[in-house]
Amino acid sequence: MSVRRADTLGGKAAIVGIGATEFSKNSGRSELKLAVEAVGAALDDAGLTPADVDGLVTFTMDTSPEITVAQAAGIGELSFFSRIHYGGGAACATVQQAALAVASGVADVVVCYRAFNERSGRRFGSGVQRREPTAEGAALGWNLPSGLLTPASWVAMAAQRYLHTYGLEPEVFGQVAVVDRLHAARNPAAYFHGQPITLADHAASRWIVEPLRLLDCCQETDGGQALVVTSVERARDLPRPPAVVAAAAQGAGRSQEQMTSFYRDGLTGLPETGVVARQLWRSSGLAPADIDVGILYDHFTPFVLMQLEEFGFCGPGEGGAFVAADALPLNTHGGQLGEAYLHGMNGIAEAVRQIRGTSVNQVAGAARSLVTAGTGVPTSGLILGADG
Repeated sequence: MSVRRADTLGGKAAIVGIGATEFSKNSGRSELKLAVEAVGAALDDAGLTPADVDGLVTFTMDTSPEITVAQAAGIGELSFFSRIHYGGGAACATVQQAALAVASGVADVVVCYRAFNERSGRRFGSGVQRREPTAEGAALGWNLPSGLLTPASWVAMAAQRYLHTYGLEPEVFGQVAVVDRLHAARNPAAYFHGQPITLADHAASRWIVEPLRLLDCCQETDGGQALVVTSVERARDLPRPPAVVAAAAQGAGRSQEQMTSFYRDGLTGLPETGVVARQLWRSSGLAPADIDVGILYDHFTPFVLMQLEEFGFCGPGEGGAFVAADALPLNTHGGQLGEAYLHGMNGIAEAVRQIRGTSVNQVAGAARSLVTAGTGVPTSGLILGADG
């Protein structure tokens, strides 16, 4: 993998199983229990057993270590285990790591998982409270004394500049919220099932940090999600249609910080997403016009617009109009705004359902899904496609 040339990973691995717990505000059980439930559901979906698994990948932020999940889920020896840093930015990279292990023969069946009690336990939206001194934490130290204590406050800085630069109003962000909630309303698994919103609802929701309103911010969710990755050859013998990894990428931009990259030349884009976009297009040989459905990380609505622009679906400042025109089916599960906030892992599962043809908001003939991970931090992305 290189930021300068195409890689050869595409077509060598596939997601063959997806599984999740229910999405709630109070799971009533441990994060380890959630992880094990999700892993078991994903293996059942794949037609595999714990004995088939020899690799596990999760997030550095996850509280359930690979060996503990293996023990609790009945998985035996492991030849591969890995963790990805940077919170939600890790989501697609877990699949990339699994695909690399499978493609290189390091492991045969790798399960990626993420599980947390993010609503009833530690609420990430509450921001920085106490943390041990670290080199990467030093960047936050420049902003905390000014009152920039929460993820919403960090994103609001870039969002305000985006509006100013392109002469837009905060209502433009509402386009994303309305689309996500429309899809969530039709999704029985979504927390906001049966609860669509309008642009007027968005505009009437309370300010969190201007220019972000309540309906611009994702949920806080308890739950778990797991994904099973194996070779394309093995996938063809399993019961579900495989979602082939056509391309996978990670990206960090110049002058990258975690959510507070305020000293770049501009604040109206997401350079780390641009790195991922270039790698995905270069390695897959595809272009925006080839994508049938977009599952874009939506922890905050402004960054969805910027992602569309970085990937070349529209020009700078045109993201809101692009979403309003329904030019690309977007977050058909309801996204993290409408279905659940599982650090993007539930979005990968939706991309798989689109390839299988089993989404509750199925896009007719969907053969290629673009998935992105958390933005504002070093991030990752996937293009998933149908076999053949």
